[in-house]
Amino acid sequence: MFFPVSKLLGFFALPSNLLVVLGLLGVVLLATRWRRAGLRLVVASLVLVALLGWSPLGNALLVPLEDRFPPVLDDGRPVAGIVVLGGAVTPDVAEARGIVVLNEAAERLTAAATLARRHPSARIVHSGGDPGFLLPDGNESAVALRLLAELGVPAERLVAEDRSRNTVENAVYSKALTDPKPGERWLLVTSAYHMPRAIGVFRRASFPVEAYPVDVRTRGRVDLWRPFPTIGDGLRRTDTAMREWVGLVVYRLTGKSSALFPGPEGG
Repeated sequence: MFFPVSKLLGFFALPSNLLVVLGLLGVVLLATRWRRAGLRLVVASLVLVALLGWSPLGNALLVPLEDRFPPVLDDGRPVAGIVVLGGAVTPDVAEARGIVVLNEAAERLTAAATLARRHPSARIVHSGGDPGFLLPDGNESAVALRLLAELGVPAERLVAEDRSRNTVENAVYSKALTDPKPGERWLLVTSAYHMPRAIGVFRRASFPVEAYPVDVRTRGRVDLWRPFPTIGDGLRRTDTAMREWVGLVVYRLTGKSSALFPGPEGG
């Protein structure tokens, strides 16, 4: 039951979705005896769209997430395996077109290919199945492993964890598939803003991994007061950040994460 609940919470955690619902409710009320209340809702939704879209709120919410785990410096220690979380491909379009289709999180896979060359004995696990909720989206791992193979990673080193539909299942199924041994060093590759929640879940699943954050979308604290040039850009950034903050709270309350805001120090 955790999967559909998490998807529903994820939908309502997005400010853009809430504003659309608010505006539509206002439009409906315009045709009733609550016309004045409906007009207020419509105006409020438009004002909030402009505020959230143009203001630097999205950056202010995302920067603390991205800064939680510092970039990794290669210290030469051997790596037994690398877990790459899904979310970097668009599987339904890839399947329809017969080509690999990447999205803005593509660095998860390009970084994995780089790490594979740097650590030639490490296993590369891509964790991600069909993330679709109401409609199937296609299997992410099939597309991702195809790209990694085309980038020169030997097929015998690639492992597909193709059942997971959320971060909790990423951790549980990846651990069951790889059976990591005590003392082995495993890297976790995902977007920097998603790393706190992912690390908390992997720690809760007793799968010790080291954070390897990629796909950084802000310049850091300098962007805390930087507005967006378009409403669409700001709303997308705000949606991304709010989904993570709500996910951190929900995962902690439901016992899926080791801490409310996991960091390098543990927890």
